[in-house]
Amino acid sequence: MMNLMKKTGIAAAALLLSSMAFAEPAGTYQFDKKGAHQFVMFKISHLGYSWLYGRFNDFNGTFTVDAENPENSKVEATIQTASVDSNHAERDKHLRSDNFLDVDKYPTATFKSTSIEQTGDDTAKITGDFTLHGVTKPVTLDAKMIGYGESPWNDYRMGLEASTTLKLADFGITKDLGPASETVEIIISVEGVKK
Repeated sequence: MMNLMKKTGIAAAALLLSSMAFAEPAGTYQFDKKGAHQFVMFKISHLGYSWLYGRFNDFNGTFTVDAENPENSKVEATIQTASVDSNHAERDKHLRSDNFLDVDKYPTATFKSTSIEQTGDDTAKITGDFTLHGVTKPVTLDAKMIGYGESPWNDYRMGLEASTTLKLADFGITKDLGPASETVEIIISVEGVKK
């Protein structure tokens, strides 16, 4: 009987802890810029012959999770466009020029969510206003929560990954790169530290 009571008590405690853990993710998270657990990457075809990969090294943002009403969650981010890095200095200089990002005129790109639709237990469509090259357009990110919990550094963290595809001409980047290079895929992976 004592063993049964002990097992029942352990099961009840585990259930209580799991329900507490479910509520725990709610809150605002700061991108972990200091620890560099964050990436904004891009992928674009080069003439239809190969893929060019790159990233932006300098960006920051926050996301707020409303566990009870996920549609009330929100995301904001700012990218320093001059931090573009395609692993080739001359190409990066070209990407920063007025042929592409025109970083002197448009030093930042920003995203601010306007709606969130939960599509599964750990997936969502995040729609927001994305400003790039001086043009603001609505874009939708396909997002997935990777995980959350306490870290070895005595803080609480959550990781998200999201992606979207943009048409360069929609943002005023009209340099002719050929039909295979009209769109660019953006992949965002961030780990946030709970404030």
